[in-house]
Amino acid sequence: MKKLTNTIAAGLFGLALCATSHARVTRIVIDETIRLPATEGAAIPYEQVAGRAFGELDAKLPGNAIIQDIELAKDRDGKVRYVASFVIYKPVDMAKASGMMWHDVPNRGRVYPFAPQERAFGDIMLASAWQGDNSGATAVRPTASAAGMQFLQLPVARGAGGERITGEVFGRIVNRSGKASQPLLVQTNPVPYQPVSLDPAKSKLVSRGGETTRGEVLDEVTVPASDWAWAKCDANKPFPGTPDPTQICLKNGFDPARLYQVVFTAADPYVLGIGFAAWRDVGAFFKKSNADDSGTANPIARRVTHSIARGVSQSGNFLRGWLHLGFNQDETGAMVHDGMWPIIAGRRIALNFRWAQPDGVLELYQAGSEGPQWWLPHPDPVRGLPAAGILDRCNATRTCPKIIEHFGSAEVWALKLTPEWVGTDGKADLPLPDTVRRYYIASSTHGGGAGGFDTSLPGVALPTSGATCPGNNYGVGVLPANPMPHTQTVNALRVHFRDWVMKGTPPPPSRYPLLAQRTLAEANRNAIGFPALPGLRSTLPEPDFIMPVLDYDWGPQFNVQDGSGIPAAAVPRIKQVLKMFAPKVDADGNELGGVPVVLRDAPLGTYLGWNVTAGGPAPFHKDQICDYVGGMVPFARTAAEREAQHDTRLSLQERYGSHDGYVAAVSKAAARAVAEGFLLPTDAAALVTAAQTSAVLR
Repeated sequence: MKKLTNTIAAGLFGLALCATSHARVTRIVIDETIRLPATEGAAIPYEQVAGRAFGELDAKLPGNAIIQDIELAKDRDGKVRYVASFVIYKPVDMAKASGMMWHDVPNRGRVYPFAPQERAFGDIMLASAWQGDNSGATAVRPTASAAGMQFLQLPVARGAGGERITGEVFGRIVNRSGKASQPLLVQTNPVPYQPVSLDPAKSKLVSRGGETTRGEVLDEVTVPASDWAWAKCDANKPFPGTPDPTQICLKNGFDPARLYQVVFTAADPYVLGIGFAAWRDVGAFFKKSNADDSGTANPIARRVTHSIARGVSQSGNFLRGWLHLGFNQDETGAMVHDGMWPIIAGRRIALNFRWAQPDGVLELYQAGSEGPQWWLPHPDPVRGLPAAGILDRCNATRTCPKIIEHFGSAEVWALKLTPEWVGTDGKADLPLPDTVRRYYIASSTHGGGAGGFDTSLPGVALPTSGATCPGNNYGVGVLPANPMPHTQTVNALRVHFRDWVMKGTPPPPSRYPLLAQRTLAEANRNAIGFPALPGLRSTLPEPDFIMPVLDYDWGPQFNVQDGSGIPAAAVPRIKQVLKMFAPKVDADGNELGGVPVVLRDAPLGTYLGWNVTAGGPAPFHKDQICDYVGGMVPFARTAAEREAQHDTRLSLQERYGSHDGYVAAVSKAAARAVAEGFLLPTDAAALVTAAQTSAVLR
């Protein structure tokens, strides 16, 4: 009966879409066309086409009605309008196009470079805007910058009588000092909402000595309204400064050892969920339409036979939320993209609710881990939620794409990944559908490192200084950056994904840590078998070292399953902390259960998806997790050096004997990765050559 119900729902949804057919791009403007310089080995000349897409949405359309506040964003004719910038990379001679289009999701407006491999294939890349909340940087204008930063112009929600809508918003100032005033930022962009009143008595500013990974607040003090102002101030214009709704001026200046958090009443919430529909419709237009309503030609018309949606980190989280809410179905009821590749992204973006701040990276009080993070329906007994999965809506409408997802260790330790693998109770591995492949690049940092084998050559040596912790000024890590690369693995996955979508050739089976294979355990030193390493405290990683999923109470108007609705308060109550898991490790501390990677299988040290803060500024004090950056602890060169350092790991000489021995280990690791489908032969040859020319054991 359930299957029949889903079939009927899919049919009715498709009929509704066909009957109204209003959610679409009505006009495109080509602002700029630039011939791209030739790249090494490229036989196909390319050009870059940048422009703007003007779209209309019907708020009543089933595929759009799920957008939070869309009914409050209508123009007088009942339509909801947006402008999205886009950029296309295409062959100059479209007869040489392969038929594949990669539809990329910009990351905070930025477009990742078009891969030379895709250009060699003759593929097309389209990147189009989805994010409209980056205050001060979202102007959609016809200039050359349109090709560099892609943003969305969208409406704000208004009441039924046109009145302004207000609500609580929070902003934070973390680890910044040296000035009397500081801006409110989310990552590196301004908080997108401003206070209705500049009277500090109508807002609440607190300072904190710190926060634990579990969300526990340390030493919170309320700053009196008489001691701060919504203003910009400096030596020439001291407190209370010049009124400014984007900054806070402190009478006695900011203490770099503390963080500051302000809660205020804001107005005019952006209807950010429109970004899901805009990205859908721009992709559908360029894939399927010949021209817009006024006859302006689609520059890639009739040359796209297959398409893959792709996003990295924040952008990959966007794709998971986009698919979960049903946006891979176009206005005719057809599937938009044939494939979807969320890269180093293990959660759904927090976009479709009032007062959202999607620029965030899951710092304290930021949404994004609510509801199902897994693909197939599964109950959530820990949070008391019914069975659900990301693919529920697209399964009901038969619009689910083929999916490849890949992760590294940083996503486990700092970006709250593992509930996707084992649910919230962590009792068993969750099954994957046949249309999903999951690959884990063990012991790697967020996005992968720079690669390389050298340990001593000037200019090409592995990093030795502490890695910079990302996010809001988290400081510097104790360990140097982790060089474990993703590049060669991604090159192989790209070929597999194209063949899967265009030819029906399945990629290699999924490969990631599993409870059933005893390669996954609770995230603490004893459970994962982590050894004591030189330069690190012997108790790492402790149970509270990992960044866990926090179960927030967002109030009765918030739909936790969908991450939609209206939060009751800017700063939610934390109901509980979920149990987290991590891959087990070998005797060296390198993770088990991943795909073959040459540097992992011929290691020069211990590669970690986490690092440790070296300093003591807020929010995390010394010896806590360094946000989402990895680290490395190199092996000693000789047994004598190892013993002097009290290092239990074998030295390079004990492992490989000589330089030639190391090259042989690299060659063996490369051959294995090629045989299992995770390394291209050309990349394998380049890695062996790099090992031969390296300084390892010379």
